[in-house]
Amino acid sequence: MTAAPRPAVLVLGGAGYIGSHVCKALARAGFMPVTYDNLSRGFANAVRWGPLEIGDIRDETRLGDALRTHAPIAAMHFAGMAYVGESVVDPLLYYDCNIAGVCAMTRALLRHGVEQLVFSSTCAVYGAQDSKPISEATPQAPINPYGFTKLAAERMLADAGRAHGLRSISLRYFNAAGADPDGEIGEQHDPETHAIPLAIEAALGLRATFSIFGDDFPTPDGTAVRDYVHVSDLADAHVLALRHLLQGGPSTAVNLGAERGVSVLEICAAIARVLGRAPLIDRQPRREGDPACLVADASRARMLLNWAPTRSDIDRIVSDAATWAKRRTPVALSA
Repeated sequence: MTAAPRPAVLVLGGAGYIGSHVCKALARAGFMPVTYDNLSRGFANAVRWGPLEIGDIRDETRLGDALRTHAPIAAMHFAGMAYVGESVVDPLLYYDCNIAGVCAMTRALLRHGVEQLVFSSTCAVYGAQDSKPISEATPQAPINPYGFTKLAAERMLADAGRAHGLRSISLRYFNAAGADPDGEIGEQHDPETHAIPLAIEAALGLRATFSIFGDDFPTPDGTAVRDYVHVSDLADAHVLALRHLLQGGPSTAVNLGAERGVSVLEICAAIARVLGRAPLIDRQPRREGDPACLVADASRARMLLNWAPTRSDIDRIVSDAATWAKRRTPVALSA
């Protein structure tokens, strides 16, 4: 007897860091992830668990072709610009991709009868908050174009739900980190801006120093505190969010975080424990707009999705990220 075909899920931006990990989780859960990506910031070698359709999220004709070909039961969105600093320097790029792109995508999905969407959002929609932990009831007051465009996209999807029946769940990540525990995929941003891979590269001698921006924050050790959540835990949450929608669950937004803060110096200490060597630190002034502390209240994700991170201990995150870094640069490490 021939096995029934796996239901397709269109993964926009599936060749990127989080999207590729979600594709692996979808395949493991019995779905066929169909990656739709223009490869401007994603990597074709990260597409391993389903077909790749090359196209831009803003190209409704090309997106329509992919939707007709694969007839997905739902879609997931990762095809956004996600660098805070770049959004300040080039805000129109972010408005074009993160707002106009989501609008084009939503029209195409509805035109082809796809009415379930898992949307990649961010804790940047909350801005700089004094409250901790941050819950979904915390006021949304983004302080940069990246956060504002994500908030605008969330509201666009909510309006499309009221007007056209789209059901969506917006997943507000705190700090995605780590790499696939099997070592198949991981972070490969160009340029890399995330603290953990930068600090690991410095400890491995792949860069001279690791810059700490601000050591005078009102935190226990003076460095900024963030909530780091393993990318594979995030991937599991996306599968649970998809099942929520497929079972008729309502549109909503949920935080995804480990619910514990880790300072920049604590990252360096974890790297020293895991690798046996610490990065050489270069202390720099604070960056404008950097909050002192961002920690999630993820209780809604626990209650609504039955999600609980299992890999988000900082040593586990660092270990998986370091394994990936070593695998990517064996020549440099042996020189």
